Amino acid sequence: MAGEPKRRHSKARKRTRRASINLAVNLVACKNCGTLIKSHMVCISCGFYGGKPVKMEQVKVTKA
Repeated sequence: MAGEPKRRHSKARKRTRRASINLAVNLVACKNCGTLIKSHMVCISCGFYGGKPVKMEQVKVTKA
């Protein structure tokens, strides 16, 4: 028989635990230059998204 938890874990504690579980990142080739990038992201090397150029002023760089 498995032991049961005495108290409920808070949302913050649960999310902190799950944050350490790294999900596999699917890399796809850029349609313009062919470099490997994350899907649904603007290509860092050429600035294209979905085969179309994107103004780099509009792109906000965030840590992923």
